[in-house]
Amino acid sequence: MRAPHGTGQFPHRLAPFDLRRTPVLRTELLVVGAGIAGACAALHAADAGAEVLLLVKDHLDETNTAWAQGGIAVVQRPDDSLANHIADTLRVGAGIAEPAAVREIVNAASDAVAWLEHLGTRFDRDDGALLLSREGGHGHARVVHANGDATGAEIQRALVAALATHPRITVRSGVFVRDLVVEAGRCVGAIVLQDELEFAIEAGAVLLATGGTGQIYRETTNPPGASGDGQALCFRAGARLADCEFVQFHPTTLYIAGASRFLISEVLRGAGAVLRDRSGQRFMDEVHPMAELAPRDVVSRAILDRMVATNDTHVYLDLSGIDGDVRRMFPSIARICATFDLDLARDPIPVRPGAHYFLGGAATDLDGHTSIPGLFAVGECAASGVHGANRLASNSLLEGAVLGRRAGVTAAAMAREPHPGLPRRGEGPSIAIDPPRLLHDDLLYSLKSLMWRQVGLSRDAQGLDDARTRIAFWHHYLLRAPLPNRRVCELANMLTVAALVAEAGFTRDESRGTHFRSDRPQRDDAAWCRRIFLERTGDGRIHATAGPHHEPTDPSLSKSPAP
Repeated sequence: MRAPHGTGQFPHRLAPFDLRRTPVLRTELLVVGAGIAGACAALHAADAGAEVLLLVKDHLDETNTAWAQGGIAVVQRPDDSLANHIADTLRVGAGIAEPAAVREIVNAASDAVAWLEHLGTRFDRDDGALLLSREGGHGHARVVHANGDATGAEIQRALVAALATHPRITVRSGVFVRDLVVEAGRCVGAIVLQDELEFAIEAGAVLLATGGTGQIYRETTNPPGASGDGQALCFRAGARLADCEFVQFHPTTLYIAGASRFLISEVLRGAGAVLRDRSGQRFMDEVHPMAELAPRDVVSRAILDRMVATNDTHVYLDLSGIDGDVRRMFPSIARICATFDLDLARDPIPVRPGAHYFLGGAATDLDGHTSIPGLFAVGECAASGVHGANRLASNSLLEGAVLGRRAGVTAAAMAREPHPGLPRRGEGPSIAIDPPRLLHDDLLYSLKSLMWRQVGLSRDAQGLDDARTRIAFWHHYLLRAPLPNRRVCELANMLTVAALVAEAGFTRDESRGTHFRSDRPQRDDAAWCRRIFLERTGDGRIHATAGPHHEPTDPSLSKSPAP
């Protein structure tokens, strides 16, 4: 198989538009996505005086936030400190997390939690004090949670209620953003689909908070809508992206053949659960000093290695060492496991890694600015520099709350500035005279399998290069099909993001954080202690550049072999 244009060409939009035939809506600020990052941005923007139109492609409660089990990391105890939290985040970030970004979210954590409680979020408390758990990579217990293991659902509930009652926020569900529109160098709106009806939205600013990309992998903890829409939209529009080689795999996803994958939260390991192989042998204590609470990339690769060594499809999470009634402590997990006749108090849980969090996205500053004026990004679809090469557990909800507020306020101010408005027409790919017959499900499964095998937990140059070629070929013939509906557009977005991950992974010629190259297993700070940025060239190709060199923020690890 050979791509028609080397590693492929990606158009600046998926389809043409003509405003003479397309309805137009107008708003000051367009926000896309209603998880913690998008909802916080919309609420703070509206509080700052902006009229906000908030779009979600499915329903308000179908977000990555709603699926989050863990919690929000915030320093509370006297034996802990902000400096400790910052140090843990930088260490897990493997040398390329941005210290200023890390300090910002850690220092603002208490205010963010207080604001969420003000909205009505009910965090778990004991005698008035916030209950805290410990998760992987943290040196102290500092993770605030709700309902034991349903923190995200509780936060989403409070945010949805606040969105519904704010007089300056209009929410539209079931709306899919097909393309951004950039005019005279500024983002001025978007072309969207609702029930296959196309219309345009003109806005003074656009803020993307569309979440993750887990659906590009065969095994994932992400909801069905996590198709990398925001990352692909930014790339097609010409924005600069960063850190796309870094995909965090959660070590413990419920694995039962034929069953939907379900996240088994890190709080279980924080409470004392241990990993064992099919013979009952515990193995993480031989891999890392923090054992089951090592950074997620370490635990995930250790599980994969043990699966290979034992010729098994999974390992087991043993809860027998946890003090207390585990069914009461972790009610959501207990309920899901019970549907498969697994009793947490008695049965070990079969688990394996699954794609969990995308560390890359539109490169932004701390106010959410991308490289395109008028376009903002926040949350998982952005790369603010907070996480570096790996994400410290429970820092993502924190980032969404803290930087969502900053981005919302900043975008609200820009949204009221004069702008050029939407152009009357926009060009797009032409439809082939004899378009290919597309088996959508077959192409989707082929992509997911390719990414799992060759661009997953373990990678090498040959596999990455082959993935680049295959993805480009698939993307090329997908866009020759008739005018794309939502299903085709989502697949195009997934192929685009997959190409970005493969390109960045091929470029980073070392192992660091979540990016493990079996042909380059050592971390190389001299050459690669720097971020990789990706942009779309004028002819639609992916162009990779390396950013400035970082002084390693965790020098004790700079010469250690990748696990």
